[in-house]
Amino acid sequence: MLNFTVGPVMSSEAVRAIGGQHVPYFRTPEFSEVMLQSEQLVLRFACAPEGSRVAFMTGSGTASMEATVMNVLTASDKAIVVNGGSFGERFVELCQIHQIPHTEIHLDFCQPLTEAHLAPLANQGYTAFVVNMGETSTGVLYDMPMISRFCKENGLLLIVDAISTFLADPFNMAELGADVMITGSQKALACPPGVSLIVLSPRAIERVESSTTPCMYLNLKLALKNGERGQTPFTPAVGVLLQINQRLREIEAQGGVDAEVKRTAALAADFRQKIADMPLRLASPSPSNAVTSLRPVATPAYQIFTTLKDEYQIWVCPNGGVLRDEIFRVGHIGALTPADNTTLAEAMHDMMKRGLLK
Repeated sequence: MLNFTVGPVMSSEAVRAIGGQHVPYFRTPEFSEVMLQSEQLVLRFACAPEGSRVAFMTGSGTASMEATVMNVLTASDKAIVVNGGSFGERFVELCQIHQIPHTEIHLDFCQPLTEAHLAPLANQGYTAFVVNMGETSTGVLYDMPMISRFCKENGLLLIVDAISTFLADPFNMAELGADVMITGSQKALACPPGVSLIVLSPRAIERVESSTTPCMYLNLKLALKNGERGQTPFTPAVGVLLQINQRLREIEAQGGVDAEVKRTAALAADFRQKIADMPLRLASPSPSNAVTSLRPVATPAYQIFTTLKDEYQIWVCPNGGVLRDEIFRVGHIGALTPADNTTLAEAMHDMMKRGLLK
């Protein structure tokens, strides 16, 4: 099976090998050393400002989205939340659940965020800006420099879900003035699901330390305190954390974050070139390197997904809801190569010959 989804994705042999080993006991100096090394590598790859920290959370990306809303924001905040798809809507729901005052910027599917959306919200007493840098459900990559300028001009805390874009698209936390960056193990980190990471700037850490949120498992104050010694407050997904460390060291050995972003961008460009003659249209005017969203001209999108899966043993990413038959997505993260792109393109050309893609 060849996996072009946006998570879980295919992993390197070295990462997979760790998954076949017995899970070690973790309350040891050796495991703490691994965790402290992972934290430093993540901080470097995120270009985090000095004094930042990483919380390793056993849970999906949504767990870290919720932990961030609970521990960094309070009822005295007034947040702007970008909702351009399933995951932007999730942030809106989290603000509702935790009673965080907020204003929603609602975008149509695949619609970019522009200055025109932000201008009416300037100087209106907002305190935070919450955005999915890449809206995974549609493949849209938002203009982070534009968002950064708006936040700096208005003194806003900037919370960025980079779950599908970290290591795939350029991201410099310090330059952008971002206070929180969230990512997950099963995306460009190319490990099994089960762990999500929250990078916190000093300003965000101050908020966490003053938080009185009534929570135990998602309490970031506990996570950061235990992280000082390379540990977690509760039993983590030990095997996945070891795989993350292996993957981070692989990226470092292969040239670091810039090389990894360049590799992913080249894969995305190669795939888009190879399907240029097909009856498919790019759904997003501003696609992420991590994923290409495609609108078929005539064939239902979900039918393309099932045909590739059942007849060619290739996974792409379907959409649900109103986009089920409108859009499918092809990921470019994980252990993929240009040769894999060729395999997928050849399968789709064969579908065209058979009248299954038109």
